Amino acid sequence: MNQEQQQFLKRIQELEESAWQESRFIYTDFLNEAEYSDVLSLGAPACGMQADGGYEGADRVMVRFGDPQTLGYDEPFPITVLHVLPLLEKFADALTHRDFLGAVLNLGIDRRVTGDILVKGSHAYVMCESRMADYLMENLTRVRHTAVHVEIARHVPDEAKPRLSVQEIQISSNRLDAVIAQVCRLSRSASQDLLRSGQVFINGRAAESSSAELRENDTISVRHYGKFRYDGAFRTTRKGKLCARIGRYV
Repeated sequence: MNQEQQQFLKRIQELEESAWQESRFIYTDFLNEAEYSDVLSLGAPACGMQADGGYEGADRVMVRFGDPQTLGYDEPFPITVLHVLPLLEKFADALTHRDFLGAVLNLGIDRRVTGDILVKGSHAYVMCESRMADYLMENLTRVRHTAVHVEIARHVPDEAKPRLSVQEIQISSNRLDAVIAQVCRLSRSASQDLLRSGQVFINGRAAESSSAELRENDTISVRHYGKFRYDGAFRTTRKGKLCARIGRYV
């Protein structure tokens, strides 16, 4: 564990302690998958812990320390969904996730105060800390050459959320490295390199072993290759291969 990770975990432990001592909810900024995995590695805190990213299945999540049953009340996560849309649809550029993220960061905003950005055509839905919503609505006026308007959305519409594309694959076993190699079209050794370098996460936790056996409904995220759900094997071929289904997020 490097010094940066040690400092991060020390800060997380301080937040846990504050929530316990002050009997109130305390929130982190948005965490990426590696940071969230580090938080999970600490185990369940005495004060309780939940995570939310603004919609189900989000990659970047905010962690809340505090247990509603213990505290005797509940409150929503301070996450606001912003809808970014072109002022004139017919003149809008073909915009990508990178375009929207670049426009947000060019405002001088720390990446940690924004969560996932979901792109649907020339529109985007940006998860952000609620305290930043007014600033973004006032200052985010252009994405590349496209003039945009920003408004608060009640929620992320279903058509903007990542959808599952069901695929069938043949694998030698349900070992993690074998499944990744097949799904990502890599050699077995290349998939093992990804695992050794901490690029693979199972249900939010960093994968520790290439020989780990996947279970039905496990969600696997591979940096730079995307995310998929393992739905399990449903038959064996004459040559002993397993036929399995996965749901790939697209």
